[in-house]
Amino acid sequence: MEIQLRHQPGFGVARVLLSAGESIRAESGAMMAMAADTDLDAKMEGGLMKGLKRSVLGGESLFITRATAGAQGGWIDLAPSLPGDVTVVDITPAAPLLIQKGSFLCAEQGVEIDTKWGGMKNLFGGEGGFLLHATGQGKVVVACYGALDRFTLQPGQQVIVDTNHMVAFSETVQMELQRASASMMKSAKSGEGLVFRFTGPGELMMQSRNPDEIVQYMYKNWPGQRS
Repeated sequence: MEIQLRHQPGFGVARVLLSAGESIRAESGAMMAMAADTDLDAKMEGGLMKGLKRSVLGGESLFITRATAGAQGGWIDLAPSLPGDVTVVDITPAAPLLIQKGSFLCAEQGVEIDTKWGGMKNLFGGEGGFLLHATGQGKVVVACYGALDRFTLQPGQQVIVDTNHMVAFSETVQMELQRASASMMKSAKSGEGLVFRFTGPGELMMQSRNPDEIVQYMYKNWPGQRS
């Protein structure tokens, strides 16, 4: 299997080149185009309970799409819902990945996608209490809104990230929730509320745009909403 990233930056698409009979698992609705002899199927991978966990708790679709190449091989183009970059992450048994809701695009067969409790810090941070948990062996494609920044944090190295700009991070990275400013009044004046403090070692991925802001912008500018 080969994954080619197309239309970067800004409008990323992952083209997955498949050998004969090879499959890729993707987020439901992500298919943009594919070879004519590629078979597309959708099911609740892992059964009803696991599908519900991924959907209700992890913020993803109840169904996982599986694309399988025909006898001559094939390809499929997968695109995220929001405009932005996509990136490929290598998952190994020693390097699992935690992914925020809405950022998972596709994964190889050797990667297990489940949910993991992110703690009360993640719940109050606005991302929901659960994160997607990618384990096993293989490649995962992660999408973001806007441009993607990837940091490799050294042991003890810290960075502060707005809660809505976090995309994914290595399981070795520690995450804490805190106010953007020591003073609640200063946090309110700055327009920032809660932020995540990440501590290495491990990789951290961030997005340059806040998905909540586009929702608020559209709501405020929708016909009939202006005063």
